[in-house]
Amino acid sequence: MPGPTLDKRPFTLANLPWGVISTLGTSPRCAVAIGDHAVDLAQYARAGRLADISNEHGGVEFDLVFGKPELNTFAALDWSLRKAVRMQIQKDLQDGAVPEYCLQRLDEVQQHLPMRMGGFSDFYTSLEHCQNCSGEMAAAKIPKNWFYAPSVYNSRVSSILPTPSTIPRPSNVYFKDGLDSEPTYGPTRRLDFELEMGYYVSKPVPWGESMPIAEAQEHIFGFCLLNDWSARDHQLFEMRPLGPFHSKGFGTSISNWIVPLEALTPYSCTPTHATRDPPPFPHLTDPSPSTGALDIKLRVSLVRSGKTHELSTSNLKYMFWTPYQQLTHHAASGCGMQTGDLIGTGTISGAGVNEMGVKRELGCLYEVEMTGAGVMPQGSGKYQEGYLEDGDEVVMEGWCEDAEGRKVLGFGECRGRIAEPK
Repeated sequence: MPGPTLDKRPFTLANLPWGVISTLGTSPRCAVAIGDHAVDLAQYARAGRLADISNEHGGVEFDLVFGKPELNTFAALDWSLRKAVRMQIQKDLQDGAVPEYCLQRLDEVQQHLPMRMGGFSDFYTSLEHCQNCSGEMAAAKIPKNWFYAPSVYNSRVSSILPTPSTIPRPSNVYFKDGLDSEPTYGPTRRLDFELEMGYYVSKPVPWGESMPIAEAQEHIFGFCLLNDWSARDHQLFEMRPLGPFHSKGFGTSISNWIVPLEALTPYSCTPTHATRDPPPFPHLTDPSPSTGALDIKLRVSLVRSGKTHELSTSNLKYMFWTPYQQLTHHAASGCGMQTGDLIGTGTISGAGVNEMGVKRELGCLYEVEMTGAGVMPQGSGKYQEGYLEDGDEVVMEGWCEDAEGRKVLGFGECRGRIAEPK
């Protein structure tokens, strides 16, 4: 049962993303996606397909590992062992050796959050995003410290949501008529998305220890799409002196499947911002020329009143600080990293323009407002023009291409819909 082309489905044999599913009357358990199906990995292990790997690695009970309602136990296993399991699944799918009863149609299963997350940190490391956001919420000149180390803040695990989800428009305090005007309390009038990717920690970093950047790949389980919803008027009120809080903590949508790092390594590339002045500190300097950059193409679309509008495209390789550098810096203080921790790359913006010279790689609507790009359809007038309306649905997609430009690996969708305030 080899995987089909991405034009029809994103879950090819080269992909095999990890996830958690349930069917009617059953408990959530671990799975891997292929084409239109999910392989029930607990059943697959009970069929004896992983017996040889188990015997070679001290008798790992894969039926129990994959019978859990999250992937943490599997993700914490040694990377070499996880790769061996993935290769066995690939071989069995290729050979048609996966028992039929292990296969579940994706349209007949419920998908769940794939990991038990103890922490969620979100970075702010796209140079183009910083440049585009200069204005009321950001200094006209990017602060010097931004170029010396990745900027990051801790966010909320409780509000991480699977795809699809409905997010009520949040209410909170904001300036009624611009910065430092009279504050008021109410639903946000400037509701925004942020085009990001997320990645999960696999091998933990014990408290009090740091992580060499050369070992970063051993600590990353895989990647997903991530939308860190933002209330920009609430954020303006909160930014001084401590930065965003409620404006970022009410909802974060993720795609349900985790594309393993080993599926993405063929798409390693030189970062867009490879030449640096100042150069990175030694702990952020990777001996590998790619420094953890990945060529992953991204797209965000808006569904409004039944019509789909493409808002932006981008690429993970545009990040000024790569995921390997981000994770290394996060662990550098000795805070410790746990299996299942989710790291957001921060908004991913680029410098590309369309044939009219208008910027087309903007990672959020605030950038659209600041640059005058004008990609949003006409709104109802109920909220600030150019931002999300009640009933709007934001859909993010990501994929990798081969040397001929064919899509060969995809992440599925990260999808969320905005509802009226409660």
